[in-house]
Amino acid sequence: MKQFKKIAVAIVLFVAATSFVNAQAKIAHIDVQKLLSEMPEMKAAEAELKKLQETYRADIESSMTELQNKYTQYKNESSSKSEEENQKRALELQGFEKNIGEAQQTASQELQKKQGELLGPITEKAKKAIEAVAAAQGIDYVMDATQGSGLIVAKGKDILPEVKKQLGF
Repeated sequence: MKQFKKIAVAIVLFVAATSFVNAQAKIAHIDVQKLLSEMPEMKAAEAELKKLQETYRADIESSMTELQNKYTQYKNESSSKSEEENQKRALELQGFEKNIGEAQQTASQELQKKQGELLGPITEKAKKAIEAVAAAQGIDYVMDATQGSGLIVAKGKDILPEVKKQLGF
């Protein structure tokens, strides 16, 4: 009878241990920022955004130069103009400054919009590739190992090479 209890306890422990091992989830990690930065599409998108940003910057700098020139001109001519004329010019300069501020705000919004349009499909493509590699390898969880993302220990499998292969680079 004691033998039977020992065997029963051993079987129960064996089944419990087997269930515990099977219940453990497979976890891997990937540096998503590194993946995105190495994708050819990302490099092209960044170049396009930089070009657009330079265009906006040049336009705004041109307007700022024009404002500075008008300010200097009006300041030099202020002694020969009437008080009423000088007040009109001051209002004109204020309106011009306001327009430049609005242009800066619009440029910033347009850049953010364009960034979303360009980067959205790229990040979605990367996500699908990560999901495909994880599914192919039976991985239950993939953690983002990007610096500062909260992952402290990264001893699990890094699937960056497989995801890059999935994406074709």
